[in-house]
Parts: sequence; structure tokens; C-alpha cells
Amino acid sequence: MFKSYEDKDGFRYYIKKKELFSTKNVVAIGIGAALYSVLSGVAIPVGPNTSFRIAVALLTIFGAIFGPVVGFFVGFVGHALNDMIMWGSVWFSWVFLSAVIGLFGGFISLDPSFSLETGQITKKHIFKMYIYAILGMIFAGLAAYIGDVYFYGEPAKKVWIQIALATLTNFIVTATLGIPIIIGIGTRKKKYSNLKIDE
Repeated sequence: MFKSYEDKDGFRYYIKKKELFSTKNVVAIGIGAALYSVLSGVAIPVGPNTSFRIAVALLTIFGAIFGPVVGFFVGFVGHALNDMIMWGSVWFSWVFLSAVIGLFGGFISLDPSFSLETGQITKKHIFKMYIYAILGMIFAGLAAYIGDVYFYGEPAKKVWIQIALATLTNFIVTATLGIPIIIGIGTRKKKYSNLKIDE
């Protein structure tokens, strides 16, 4: 199935709709989760059991390219794999933190006027991506807090410090690396599309 989009000059684009669990999306989840798991090993401690990780940028990138479902599972599976490799067990409250960030990172792909395939990225889309990133960090923090305090019995004060540090560092990575990479991909795609039209 295809969705259509008409730009300001009257040109109509037809873009294939994304299936939730197409072969392409399943492969994207596998690759994204593996990359997220490996890159999560590159971490700078910033507080108690909390670190600065560039891997977080992948959640926004995969979400924007493949949609919120892929973003969610890249975060969920990738974080769980890293936990198993590094610690031998999975800390699910923080696994959901990564998953929720990926989910919100993919919401921009639901905007019918947004398309990385044709480089359709406007200032409105960029603004939305930053808003989704902020909302994603908030809901991700709540998921981690509820899991840590009410399921794992962690001290609330300690968890708030961890979440505050994680939210700050995750947003910095998303805002300065994740979203700019998406913009760069869109810009490159748009130039490539224009070249094809000119030819």
C-alpha cells in the first residue's frame, strides 16, 4: 500500500506504507539492537550506575527511519542484550527506558508530510523531533522510576538522581547527535532525489 504526499509546488509523491513487522523491519530491529548493545559498552560514568552513552542516538535514528515499533524493539532488545552480556541478568525497568525513547523517536515517521526516503524534512518536523525527544525522556524516566522503586525496591532518592542524570545525558546525545544525523540523511536524500529528477 502507498500513501501520497503533495508538496508546496504541487508535486505528488507516493511512498510505500510501512508494515509493522515486515522482513525489512525485523532485519532493522536485529541490526539496530546488535549495534545498540555493542555501542552501549562505550560509556562514561556520570553517577551511581548511570553513564553517558552515544548508543542512545541510535534509538532516534532507527525510530525515525523505520517507525516507532522498530525504535521500541531496538531499545528493548538492544538494552536487554547488553545487560545479559555485561551483567548476566536483565534490569527491565531501564530496558523499558531505552525502549520508550526509541518509541517516541519514531513518532515523527507517522507524520504524513515527513519522509526520509524523499528528503521531506522541514523546520516543523525538526521541531517535532525535539518535542518527541523531550516527551520520550520524560515517559522513559517514569517507566524506569516505577520499575526501580515499585518492582525492584530501589531507594526513591537514589533513583531520582539516576533518572535526572540519565535524562540529561540522553537528551544531549539525542539533540546533538541523533536528530542532526536524521537531518543529514534527509538532506542527502533530497539532493539525490533532485539529481535523479534532473537527469
